[in-house]
Amino acid sequence: MSGGMSVMGFVAAVGGGVKMDDSLWGRLFNFENYGELLGLVQNSIIAGAVLGIVGGLIGVFVMQRDMAFAVHGISELSFAGASAALLFGANVVAGSLVGSLVAAILIGLLGAKARDRNSIIGVLMPFGLGLGILFLALYPGRSANKFGLLTGQIISVDDPQLGILIAISIVVMVALLLMWRPLTFDSLDADVAAARGVPTRAVSLVFMVLLGLTVAVSVQIIGALLVLALLVTPAAAALRVSASPVLVPLLSMIFGFVSAVGGILLAIGGSLPISPYITTISFAIYVVCRVIGLRTSARAGRMHRQNVAV
Repeated sequence: MSGGMSVMGFVAAVGGGVKMDDSLWGRLFNFENYGELLGLVQNSIIAGAVLGIVGGLIGVFVMQRDMAFAVHGISELSFAGASAALLFGANVVAGSLVGSLVAAILIGLLGAKARDRNSIIGVLMPFGLGLGILFLALYPGRSANKFGLLTGQIISVDDPQLGILIAISIVVMVALLLMWRPLTFDSLDADVAAARGVPTRAVSLVFMVLLGLTVAVSVQIIGALLVLALLVTPAAAALRVSASPVLVPLLSMIFGFVSAVGGILLAIGGSLPISPYITTISFAIYVVCRVIGLRTSARAGRMHRQNVAV
């Protein structure tokens, strides 16, 4: 199944007997035959759940290290690698992984400082996007496959892809847990961490590799253009309502899980790609958390002024 096609569109195309509603509301939300459609996307729901949790966890460190821009840069090279694989008939997931890892390692080695890192990313992003567009323009296959690399292809997650995604996610999760303390120390204050004997350069490079792996599988699910919705927005939302080193990762994983799985469940009945649903839920969660954070800050400010007055 192509990445740019919805579940209902696919069923209708193969003669599944699903009645399509051409109205705007029907294209957005149509829950006729929902149970039958739900059975077609079991792998997608599992993939979305896993990716939401892993993306939410690693996103906390992305925010702490101020690397949201790096996520987008890596995704562009991942897109280029996937496009090249599509053009030459290779495994698209493998191509995406190669592109992501090349970008992550280059950023990790050449961008130790924030200014250098942003410069490297600014150079890699247009280069990767340009290569990806070139490869897609040369690709003679279906246009839906091209569109899927940009906006995601979670509907077409098959058993081998799901296995790869789960394996990579386990590796990332285990590695993050093993290096949690030095990575947290390095993320909050790299200079002090280095003075205390933390191998900051090695920690940064390993983290970039883990980020590259996560971005690669994320591109397969939500697309190169929208990967920030699962790797940045949930963590940004969690940081708006808490500063707890325990609560922030938990909230971020929950937000990522709800965004991914909720987006899939809502999009099953629609005739649109899944990505807009995921990004909308993720953004809505961020807005709610930002409002809560502002109210909490205002309340704390009033209490502080009252205490000072007393």
